[in-house]
Amino acid sequence: MEKYKARFVAQGFSQIEGIDYEETFAPVARYSSIRMILALLAQMGWHIHQMDVKTVFLNGVIEEEVYIEQPEGFEVFSSESHVCRLKRALYGLKKAPHAWYTRIESYFTGLGFSKSEADPNLYQIVVEGKLLIIVLYVGDLILTGDELLILSCKKGLATELEMKDLGLLHYFLGLEIWQRSGGLFVSQGKYAREILEKFNMHGCKPVDTPLPGGWRKEDATSGEEVDATVYRQLVGSLMYLVNTRPDICYAVNQLSQAMVKPTKLFWKAGKHVLRYLRGTSGYGFWYKQEDADWAGSSSGRVYGSIDIRYHHIRDCVQRRIMLLLYIPTEDQDADILTKALTRSKFEYHRGRIGVADNPYIVEREC
Repeated sequence: MEKYKARFVAQGFSQIEGIDYEETFAPVARYSSIRMILALLAQMGWHIHQMDVKTVFLNGVIEEEVYIEQPEGFEVFSSESHVCRLKRALYGLKKAPHAWYTRIESYFTGLGFSKSEADPNLYQIVVEGKLLIIVLYVGDLILTGDELLILSCKKGLATELEMKDLGLLHYFLGLEIWQRSGGLFVSQGKYAREILEKFNMHGCKPVDTPLPGGWRKEDATSGEEVDATVYRQLVGSLMYLVNTRPDICYAVNQLSQAMVKPTKLFWKAGKHVLRYLRGTSGYGFWYKQEDADWAGSSSGRVYGSIDIRYHHIRDCVQRRIMLLLYIPTEDQDADILTKALTRSKFEYHRGRIGVADNPYIVEREC
């Protein structure tokens, strides 16, 4: 039996700002917050769970007077000229995302959650010394912290909204996540392979580094230009991959500086990055318990790492949040983010920053 779905959608494109709607702003979680939470839970030994809100925008309450025509095929007999007044948001309405965000924000704050100043979609609450953190991305929620608080929160959400409990987090916004004792592994292997297919590089010969050693963008700025649209598509695709692949960060930074007038040499450099991905598509980022100590402390306010971006290094040192250490030149792992390196140096720093092949890929595919 084949099952088909139909959704009643409003013609929001006909709405006029200032007449039909006012505020439409609805924030989504920052990727930096998601990465911070992954580092924190690895350090604390927590698990991370996922829930999905079914037909998320239909849960938003409409405060303004909004009327729509009766849907075709569902008109009320003898009242065909009547219209319907909306009490809940519909997909397509300009204000639907804002209405949903307002409702879920009111629900969480009503339970005693506080919002992070750095990210309005990151909520946290402490109950009897136990911490619960929730990150919201439209209708997807991830929860981490104390397991009993997570269970209680899930029950409350299921009572308030129609939810789907997805259990432990495996996939989120294109991120593939493996939770194991001692840390977790995050990759975008499927997405990397899709990029290779998109640009017909899935059968190319792999190389060992994202850029050739000694690469200088100054040498590539002159010469014959290439199709800027295709080049921008390539760079845009790679930018999203940087979320779990800091080893290509410098290469993508270099490529992004030629978006207006890309040359053949820049295009060749872009294909060099794809050749590197061909041999490392399964690579990702390790969040290990012993490596995540900077994200927080087991004493005091463990979720204070969320506020790191708001403090200067000097303040952090004075407050004993950070400790400055001397790093020898050969151990400057930041080099992988700032210059094109030889194979030996690149692989050395790549391993030290936590980028490695996925040891669990066969396990999940089976």
